[in-house]
Amino acid sequence: MLCRTYCGACIGVEVISVTIEVSVTPGISFFLVGLPDSAVKESQQRITTALNSIGARIPGKKIVINMAPADFRKEGSSFDLAIAVGILAASGQYSFPSLSNYLIMGELALDGSLRKVSGVLPVALHAKKEGFKGCLIPYESAFETVEIEGISIYAARNLADVISILEERGEILPFIPQAETSDNSRPIGDIPDFCDIKGQEFAKRGLEIAAAGGHNILLCGGPGSGKSMMAKAFAGILPPMNNGEALETSVIYSIAGISNQSGGLIRERPFRSPHHSSSMTAIVGGGVKALPGEISLSHNGVLYLDELSEFPRHILEILRQPLEDKSVTISRQRYKLTYPCNFMLIASMNPCPCGYYGQPGDRCRCPPYSIFKYLSKISGPLLDRIDMHIEVTPVSESLILSDIKAEESRDIRERVSNAREIQQRRYGEKYGSNAMIGAAELTEYCKIGEDEKRFLETVLKKFNLSARAYARILKVSRTIADLESSDFISLRHLSEAVLYRGIDRLYRYGESYSNRRY
Repeated sequence: MLCRTYCGACIGVEVISVTIEVSVTPGISFFLVGLPDSAVKESQQRITTALNSIGARIPGKKIVINMAPADFRKEGSSFDLAIAVGILAASGQYSFPSLSNYLIMGELALDGSLRKVSGVLPVALHAKKEGFKGCLIPYESAFETVEIEGISIYAARNLADVISILEERGEILPFIPQAETSDNSRPIGDIPDFCDIKGQEFAKRGLEIAAAGGHNILLCGGPGSGKSMMAKAFAGILPPMNNGEALETSVIYSIAGISNQSGGLIRERPFRSPHHSSSMTAIVGGGVKALPGEISLSHNGVLYLDELSEFPRHILEILRQPLEDKSVTISRQRYKLTYPCNFMLIASMNPCPCGYYGQPGDRCRCPPYSIFKYLSKISGPLLDRIDMHIEVTPVSESLILSDIKAEESRDIRERVSNAREIQQRRYGEKYGSNAMIGAAELTEYCKIGEDEKRFLETVLKKFNLSARAYARILKVSRTIADLESSDFISLRHLSEAVLYRGIDRLYRYGESYSNRRY
């Protein structure tokens, strides 16, 4: 007897339907074909013991299981449940009247219970798109899908529940839990508040602009000046993701096996902070299963690189293309995977190897060549892709000891959200923020007058800035104007945007660190 069940496999963020064909005929053998990996081949032992737990068995006949299409490798244990159901149906031990209406996935334990699997959210969305009536998944994985409408999600705890659902007894209803919601009007968890950061008004202003326009930003200053704390507080002024962004981000986290603990889609923007010893695979993605890396896990959120100059140069240089294309392609022998990675880059670094160049007290003992070499670890092309460069100076002793509270993160977040709403009305679904404006539309959305053009011409000539740096200045000035709800970019907006290219001027104007004083 021949029986077919259906499962799904993730190829990057795309999902392919996998048809499990089970044939049971006279004879004694067991064949599993269709390019399965070791985990799939080992499913025979798991399925055999799991079936015994419910009084069923693998028949002593010739069993051929084909996983179609056979031109790509099937990886992981999520096919266990679909194979087991196919064996039960093909051997006549159970009759499932509407088996073709369900997309089934799950890993079987030896006692017949179902274990959590990754990739449930994109598979459920694929099942809805392909017209399946329902999606049958492990109970622990079902919380990712609570906000999907238009398809019935059935959550099973064990093999007995699966049989009850497929026999349509009505004992187990579609999974409809209540997802917990968080208050998006204030920072959550252990995110620092800007009101607790003493001084650094210039840096705070730069971070507000970066959050409002989705710009990349570099903080350069000595140890203890507050760079890391301000970068972490940055997460508290970001606006919540819209439904489209939340769905994109949640799909990536589902593929990576990282789900929202409270259920539903991930609403808070990701904030990823990998250590400088992380490998290229950890940052970009890949490995045996070609999973998303840190840059993709930062999609629609923030990638924070602390101690930027301590990262290996080849890892920093590989960020250049994702920063421009907002996606990363991982090539394998048989296929290519593309993951989205539209993130804001926040980086921080010291001005010299010891970190004290330019600090009060003349504590730095680094020779001029070492200082310039240290700064040069960040290449010009990468620096060109960072919209804003901010020099963070030490906070005075009197300010540190004062009890004056600065502006709270929630107030900054309100201004940032208002600026983002202006951008949403301007671009619709074309662009998510000012930082994403294409080169062709730059003059359309960032119009400037004759006085402003003459000012920019002077800046470009004096500092020998590239065309990319020019575009970055225009985009930042557009964001500054949006924060003031201004329809036009004025000379004042442009002047402030130019201030945030400080380190860029060092590279291009030829001012050596050995001759420079703070």
